Amino acid sequence: MKVITTILSVLALASFVNAAEGDAKKPKMDPAKVFAKLDANSDGSVSKEEFMASPQGKKDSAKAEKSFAGRDKDKDGKLSKEEFTAAPAKKKKKDA
Repeated sequence: MKVITTILSVLALASFVNAAEGDAKKPKMDPAKVFAKLDANSDGSVSKEEFMASPQGKKDSAKAEKSFAGRDKDKDGKLSKEEFTAAPAKKKKKDA
């Protein structure tokens, strides 16, 4: 009886841990919703200052600046909704 109870306890614990790991993965947010959240003054564009104030900008400013520059296709210092939501260009692999 103790063996069965122990086995059931271990299985219950394992399924709980497995379920908790599945919950830890955050679903990706809709880019349009993220854009609206970053557009603090609701002018229809995200300025570099608004972009840098985001969690990404606070966490790694160099990476955020590079990301902003890569998305700002017309180089006007702000991101339109189209620039923000466009998929980033994939890097080409260099031949070795």
